[in-house]
Amino acid sequence: MSALRRAFSKPVAAGELGGYVSGFRAEGYEGLQLKGAQYERYIDTPERALDELGTDVGIYSGLIMGDSLDPQGLARIDKVIDFAATVGAERIIFCHGHPHEGVDRELRRSFAQTLAGVAASAHDRGVRFSLHHHTDQPVMVLSDFHEFFEGMEPGLLGLTVDTAHLARSGVEDLPGFIDEFGGFVDNVHLKDYADDDWRIVGRGDLDLVGVLTALDRAGYDGWLCIDEESSASLPDGFRMSREWLEAQGR
Repeated sequence: MSALRRAFSKPVAAGELGGYVSGFRAEGYEGLQLKGAQYERYIDTPERALDELGTDVGIYSGLIMGDSLDPQGLARIDKVIDFAATVGAERIIFCHGHPHEGVDRELRRSFAQTLAGVAASAHDRGVRFSLHHHTDQPVMVLSDFHEFFEGMEPGLLGLTVDTAHLARSGVEDLPGFIDEFGGFVDNVHLKDYADDDWRIVGRGDLDLVGVLTALDRAGYDGWLCIDEESSASLPDGFRMSREWLEAQGR
């Protein structure tokens, strides 16, 4: 069984942010993967982030962002890479803000080449860069992943697998997906799903235990991030997710 590192990610109210960044380790997690709204006001003043959010490197284990790949979007991505390098973030987790409709193989391959270049630039600054697929974004269904990663060597541009977004996009065999694309997976967002709604892990319909087993087969030893976007409170999300992970020996 691989020794996965536990992380947590959840949208929180402004009044909860201080307790969120100071209390995650006591709740049984090694890192946070911050939503854009939780760090974007510090992009131009990373030193203020370190002063106000803290210097614990676990706070910045992942920075989630979404943007376009037009020149303006690429400039914003570059600023986030600089911010990440200054605060010691391990990786940027990128959601491509472009609709799925109208994206053909040629355009998808162009996006892959652009993001590989971005990942190389991030790597030069000590930051990893990972594509986070989403429903209704260019990499969404199984054939999209084949087109996007065709001919690409693992190790530069990573893939953040989101179990619930895969299911919502129509990918039924989640363990099989890990078996096929495990070489690219550098980050995992574990989230359950049922009745077209996000659920706390273990309280939906997804074969998350099978996903963990597939990650073991792949030799994955990176972050296992609970991407908690259900209606549960922050304390309940921390606790219930931790209890499920512990029940799985994680």
